[in-house]
Amino acid sequence: MAVLVTGATGFIAQWVVDYLLKENYQVIGTVRSQEKGDKLHKQFGSPSNLSFEIVKDISETEAFEPLFEKRGKEIDIVLHTASPFHFNTKDYEKDLLIPALNGTRGVLNAIKKYGDVKKVVVTSSYASIVDVSKFADGSCVFTEKDWNPATWEGCQTDPMSAYCASKKFAEEAAWEFAKETGVSMTTVNPVFVFGPQKFDEDVKAQLNTSNEILNGLIHSKPGDKIEPDYHAAFVDVRDVAKAHLVAFQKETNGERLGLSNGGFGSQTILDILNEKFPQLEFAKGPEPGKGDTKPAAKFDNSHSNKVLGFPLISLEQSVYDTVAQVLKKEGRL
Repeated sequence: MAVLVTGATGFIAQWVVDYLLKENYQVIGTVRSQEKGDKLHKQFGSPSNLSFEIVKDISETEAFEPLFEKRGKEIDIVLHTASPFHFNTKDYEKDLLIPALNGTRGVLNAIKKYGDVKKVVVTSSYASIVDVSKFADGSCVFTEKDWNPATWEGCQTDPMSAYCASKKFAEEAAWEFAKETGVSMTTVNPVFVFGPQKFDEDVKAQLNTSNEILNGLIHSKPGDKIEPDYHAAFVDVRDVAKAHLVAFQKETNGERLGLSNGGFGSQTILDILNEKFPQLEFAKGPEPGKGDTKPAAKFDNSHSNKVLGFPLISLEQSVYDTVAQVLKKEGRL
């Protein structure tokens, strides 16, 4: 059975590939260049059941067609993880909205035209569920049935709103496609994703967007004011990757699998850092030892937890594994 993983060099995708290889699937990954594919193949130990195809720009609607024309008959499962996730832009339409939407439409149209795919799993996000205006409202509870109410025009006010909306529009397009074609579809909707890089050598000065929250706190010093002060929810990358496999191994057609293992605040993370790495000096935060005293809106994903059926990695473990990897790379541990 062959599984296509789009955006195979991504933070989540590398862990997905790792789990797939451990279960002996044939894995085809898309990468933006031959160099990226060669590097990743070598990192995984050059296995014979891992191959790569180049898709240079997923925002082009026909970007996936050559791949499916060539290998569409081999591919049974598509795990579409490729999508832009950064806040470093002012052209929200060009850099966030259009690539997310076109990337999803492009891979789905290629499936329809050339493939004989049994299952599609789309990496979406809690961003397509939450109402951004109520993110800090501790009395709000969202579930997998909720949708971000953002509109295309209304979301282009700041990078966070535009990113959240990009996930909504891409996911809506995926569900429309599933309805039209009858293909079995599941989405994976994680909150902020913490956790270590699959390979130590990939730890960079700037990490993926979610882990940058931890990275900022790792480089804080006693007396520093904590800005921005986060109050949100987290899940570990290894659990997100595992959920992608469960999504096609179990009967999950039509499910939005919401992934969260509870809330965190900047103070909670600083408390973990100061407890786990007492030999180093980090900021203490305004209320040391008290954890998160300003919880954000809650995400009740109890339905998804039942469907997934495996225990999730704790905040303490996730933060420790992520931070220890960074500190080792920096020679501080």
